[in-house]
This record gives sequence, C-alpha cells and structure tokens, in this order.
Amino acid sequence: MKVFVDADSFLKQMRDIVLRAAIKRNLDITFVADRSLKDVLIASESHTSILRKETLSNNPKIEKEELKKITSSIKMIIVESDSDSADNMIVDLANEGDLAITHDIPLIDRLAEKGVLVLDDRGNVFTDKNIKERLSIRNAMTELRSYGINVEKNKKMGSKEVRLFADAFSKTLDKYKEELRQN
Repeated sequence: MKVFVDADSFLKQMRDIVLRAAIKRNLDITFVADRSLKDVLIASESHTSILRKETLSNNPKIEKEELKKITSSIKMIIVESDSDSADNMIVDLANEGDLAITHDIPLIDRLAEKGVLVLDDRGNVFTDKNIKERLSIRNAMTELRSYGINVEKNKKMGSKEVRLFADAFSKTLDKYKEELRQN
C-alpha cells in the first residue's frame, strides 16, 4: 500500500501526525503540493538517517555506496500551480488498494472509482460505495451558493477534529496491516 497526501491545504498539525506515522511504520508516502513543504523534507531526511543508522548497526561492514542507496520512503512531489495539478498527479499515481488523504470531494470521487481508499481531514473514510452521496450533497451546496444562498460550511479545525483524524488514520493503517497478515 502506498499513501498519497493532497498536501496543498493539508494542515501542518495533520502533516505532523502523518509524518510521525510514516517514520514509525516506514510507510511509502508521497506528499503532492504546488510548493515545497519544509516539514516533509526534514522528515524525509530524518527518516533516511534513521534507516541508515539501523542498517549500519545491523551490518557494520556495509559499503558506503550501498549505505547511500538507503533512502526514506517519504517523498515530496511539487506540481504546477494549476487548480487540478496536485489532484491529477495523485489520480495518476494511486492504484487500487492505496490510501489517499484529501478533503477535496471531487478528488475523493475520482480516487474511489479507482479503488483507492480515501481518508479526509475530519477522519471520514470514503470508498466507491459511500462517496456518491457526499458528492451530491457537495454539488447541491455549491449550486445553492451560486444562487446567493448562504449555506453552512465545515466547522473550523480544532483539537477534536485533529484527534478524529489521527484515530481514523491509525485505525486505517492497522486494518491494512491486519489484512496483509491474512493474505
């Protein structure tokens, strides 16, 4: 399983949760944004250092060239600033069985159609079975706003929402790990 993060508007405190899990669980994770994210680059360097130290302690006679080949599975892809560049990149890279993190409902729909499991920043898990209803609600709200009717938007992110996301992310990773053991 690979993990893809729509990082353009993903809050730093959420990235911290995902980055800690990526290092702890050695996840193959790719952040996609229209700019470089310093915390992602730092985490990748730190993870590379950890992996090399572990390898060196297990195999003190490893060649320096071989040791340099060991790198983190945390990656950062920078795309053009077009409105759908990050979305298109994630859709191109993700495959059935992968996990994506985004709150972009149309992107969730595109990914779910490919068999990608999607987690939003509020801890909701989406698949091809449950995204259509959410997409239709989103489209209805967009239409109402176009007519000048103010409709309720999502509440601001607080500690409760961050906790819900962290719990859902952890449970999703644990479930996937269990499924791998059974296969």
